[in-house]
Amino acid sequence: MSVVMDTNALMMPVECDVRVFEELDRLVDATELLVPEAVLDELAKLADGAGEEATAASVGLDLARERCRSVSHDADYADDAVVECAERGGVTHAVTNDGPLKRRLLAAGVPVISLRARNKLAVTQP
Repeated sequence: MSVVMDTNALMMPVECDVRVFEELDRLVDATELLVPEAVLDELAKLADGAGEEATAASVGLDLARERCRSVSHDADYADDAVVECAERGGVTHAVTNDGPLKRRLLAAGVPVISLRARNKLAVTQP
C-alpha cells in the first residue's frame, strides 16, 4: 500500500501540531510513503523564506527526505504531480489539506487523508 504526500501534509507537524506519520500508521497500513519531485521543489522554495511557513517547509522537506521515496512525474505543478502519482497503479491514498486538490483526487477515485480534528487525520472515501 502506497500513500502519496502533498506539500501541506508534510508541513502539518509544524503548522497544525499533527504527528502525521503516527496518524498515518493509525489510519492505514502504508508500506511506502511517496513524495513527488515537484512537492520537494515546492518545499525547498518555501523553506528559503522566513517565518513559520519557512520553518514548516524546512521541517517538511527534512521529513520527506528521511521518510518518503521521491517519485518522478511529468507534471509541472505540485498538485498536478500528486494527482498524476495517485492515478498510477499502486497508490491507495493521498494526504492533503488542499480543498481543490482533495476534490480532484476524490473525483479520480482516490481516498484522501486530511485534517479532521484539531490534530487528527481522517480518511474521506470517493
